[in-house]
Amino acid sequence: MSELITSDSTCQRAAAMVEEGRVNKALYSDPEIFEAELDQVFNNNWVFIGHESEVPEAGSFKTAFIGRQPVIMSRDRKMNVHVLQNRCRHRGATVCEGRKGKTKAFTCPYHGWGYGLDGSLRALPKPEEYEGVFNKEEMPLESLRWESYQGMVFATFNPNIMPLEEFLGGARKWIDLFMKQGGGYPVKVLGEHRFNFPGNWKIQLENTTDAYHFPIVHKSFVSSLDEATADIFDFLDGEGFVEDLGNGHSVMVMIPELVDLEADLDQPIPERFNELAQALRNEGKSEDEVKKLVRAAHGTGFNLNLFPNVSCSMAFFRVLRPVSVGETEIQHVALGGEGAPVAFNQKRMRLHEHFQGPMGFGTPDDGEAWERVQKGAMAGNDGWILVNRGQGKLRTSVDGNPQGAVCSETGMRGAYRQYKKVMAAGRSE
Repeated sequence: MSELITSDSTCQRAAAMVEEGRVNKALYSDPEIFEAELDQVFNNNWVFIGHESEVPEAGSFKTAFIGRQPVIMSRDRKMNVHVLQNRCRHRGATVCEGRKGKTKAFTCPYHGWGYGLDGSLRALPKPEEYEGVFNKEEMPLESLRWESYQGMVFATFNPNIMPLEEFLGGARKWIDLFMKQGGGYPVKVLGEHRFNFPGNWKIQLENTTDAYHFPIVHKSFVSSLDEATADIFDFLDGEGFVEDLGNGHSVMVMIPELVDLEADLDQPIPERFNELAQALRNEGKSEDEVKKLVRAAHGTGFNLNLFPNVSCSMAFFRVLRPVSVGETEIQHVALGGEGAPVAFNQKRMRLHEHFQGPMGFGTPDDGEAWERVQKGAMAGNDGWILVNRGQGKLRTSVDGNPQGAVCSETGMRGAYRQYKKVMAAGRSE
């Protein structure tokens, strides 16, 4: 009982550290709060697991985490998707260590219990020793509740949570727009890379809808662009905005003319895209198709943040995983089109490498900034993190949501409002 009281007390303490416009820096560094977050924020919410294109065939699998808990997304022989706990029902060893691939079954390396792609227990050594003890049908890998939207798969340990579409709410409109960057083809995962940074997961959560840092942190990226493209990324004084979409989700529109990639396709192709356009023509694409593909290849003009662990960031997925109070894993997922022209998917990969890749112009600079925030959180005995920019200049969007200028911290406040709500709810029994 004392453990439950302590946990609930920690949740309330964390919730009290979030005020409208500021949060206490202890949220980045308190290990007790971190442990409470794993339960309240991750184990009891919808958490992004992966994209359906990552398990394209019968026998395909992908491993992931919900907070600290390992799970498997698999596709069985009937092409049904499953999300399973990655834990043998015998002595608890993980039954799958690969990040993704194909298999006929999951076999525990400790004692050889074998499970089907749907999680059912199919075989175990010396089965006669279990006669009268249990039936195999009673001991499958434990299944999680999961739902998908536009191919994005989310799972939860909470059986009573609201339906996924209700949780996504106003973000669904923006997911629909984001998926248009397949250029008329279904969006699929082309590849990924991962890295860890020495900082709390909420530091990265704040970053995706923070335009204020862009011209400072990403000077090297802007300097690598041609003049016309660099002008597009000079958006702090433009017509963009940040909108709180509810439930912790938010969108930051940086380039309004690239919100809907299927609009204004009668416009001529900019000269700087001529090489890609010609390559698509060489692959036999009509002029209408070429225009659609060229426009989609370079991504959307917005970042969409989905609480608590994934963002649809211009042209890629960014997935965060809390490792410890001072360490976070980041997964950058490159996206292209299923069956799309080779030149289109190649261009998508080159653009991903340019900014998000390990040797790109964007990610290393972001990582340095995140690490410095964590270091700074160690200074002094008290301190507050400000998220109040634009707080006094909000307006109401066409969808009835709070909206601020593109450099406002509207999205961060929305995320922390949801964080405060789920932490204040206390420990789930």
